Amino acid sequence: MNKVKEEGPFTYSVILAGGAGTRFWPLSREKMPKQFLTLIGEDSLLQQTVRRVRDLSPLERMIVVTSKSQVDEILLQLSPKRKENGVSPCPVIVEPRGLNTAPAIGLAAVFIRRLDPDGVMVVLPSDHYIRDQEKFTQDIGSAVSAAREGHLVTLGIPPTRPETGFGYIEYDPASNGKKNYRSVLSFREKPDLRTAQGYLSQGRYLWNSGMFVWKAAAILTEIGRHLPGLARSLGRVEQVINDVGGPAYPHATDLLETREMIQAIEELYKEVEPISIDYGVMEKSKNVVVVPASFDWSDVGSFSALFDLLPRDGQGNVISGRVFDLESENSLIRGDHRLVATVGLKDLIVVDTEDAVLICARDRAQDVRRIVEQIKDKGGEESVIHRTVKRPWGSYTLLDQGDKFKAKRMIINPNSRMSLQIHHHRSEHWVVVSGTARVYVADKVYDLHPGESTFVPASARHRIENPGVIPTVIVEAQYGEYLGEDDIVRFDDDYGRV
Repeated sequence: MNKVKEEGPFTYSVILAGGAGTRFWPLSREKMPKQFLTLIGEDSLLQQTVRRVRDLSPLERMIVVTSKSQVDEILLQLSPKRKENGVSPCPVIVEPRGLNTAPAIGLAAVFIRRLDPDGVMVVLPSDHYIRDQEKFTQDIGSAVSAAREGHLVTLGIPPTRPETGFGYIEYDPASNGKKNYRSVLSFREKPDLRTAQGYLSQGRYLWNSGMFVWKAAAILTEIGRHLPGLARSLGRVEQVINDVGGPAYPHATDLLETREMIQAIEELYKEVEPISIDYGVMEKSKNVVVVPASFDWSDVGSFSALFDLLPRDGQGNVISGRVFDLESENSLIRGDHRLVATVGLKDLIVVDTEDAVLICARDRAQDVRRIVEQIKDKGGEESVIHRTVKRPWGSYTLLDQGDKFKAKRMIINPNSRMSLQIHHHRSEHWVVVSGTARVYVADKVYDLHPGESTFVPASARHRIENPGVIPTVIVEAQYGEYLGEDDIVRFDDDYGRV
């Protein structure tokens, strides 16, 4: 990790990158939720969020909070060339399980307060879309100024319609005359349509964006006041930082990959209950202000919301991929793999992926999550993972599977290699299709060329490396009693996954 050289106090960015990946299925999956998808533009929503705050916080002063199953994708998206140029991604706090936003924010605040007692933290979801960078930066600047005065600050979005899918913030229009913020009177849960229409007509309500700014010390004080159980657990994590830290770990986030800190975080997540920062703290605190946002904002909450953000053709359609359409209107049609042909659709969503197809009415886009629940209840892997999975070294595609066997096609990028690893419950047979594979099996190292193969027994240390200048393609046949992707122990890894 690169070290911060300047003197504080600083602004730190905390990016919340959890998520279940339900409303954008089949593009999203449990292990590939919305923030990792390229939905608008050339970058994922996570990458756009990181780029958006780089002027506020360099990479060393960002903290990403995510789940264990999504760490690999974050490493890949934030630092795809880590092996070649030595660039390290920002610190990543790994949650053993999702417990909503309060524990995640509290944990990040503990680390930031250790780094900088007066540090201001900007808390951002990783899956929002914001068009106007300049206005965003100005509004965050106003929020940081208010936070330095000691306030808990949230950003509110001026409503453009009677939306029932967002929470609302009621503010005092007469407060803080020359300031860029207003005093918050109350937080309101997602309303029904009639209530939302009333909020819109009154002119003193904003949508709750889920973006917050405050001093790390200030939010920890409020957590102590309103969530004493969480505060006690956070205190034990802070004690580990104090006990284990020192000259060897000049920055508290350097401790994140140590055994002591991993254990302390696991204990924290065993003790506390899931609760949002809104419900646990913001609705109870007397020190909350809101900055009305001046930038265009969307939480990209469904395919219907995405449809509203993308350019349309002359018939009102949003079409991408290999699609042939005849006389459809106002529909979103996306073909990622196969040819997709559509005729006479109206107000529909069609999304084709390698292993699943979604067809639904645009006004039922929020119900996609219910389909995902059905798939998950039936044990369908399509709710969890794609057939083709990207890895820092390349990708693999599931070709076939059955009782005690699985077949994959693996592509290893030039000058890349997998981790040195073992599997306890399966053996593997590798056949090289193209390129050169330098293989490490037990204590042997040798090169394989197209048409050649090798066998990897269970519990043998092994690794594949591509020493060439073209991709190496390998067909892998697995055999064993258990073939889950979690049957892996890494001993050495170029991408920090040990």
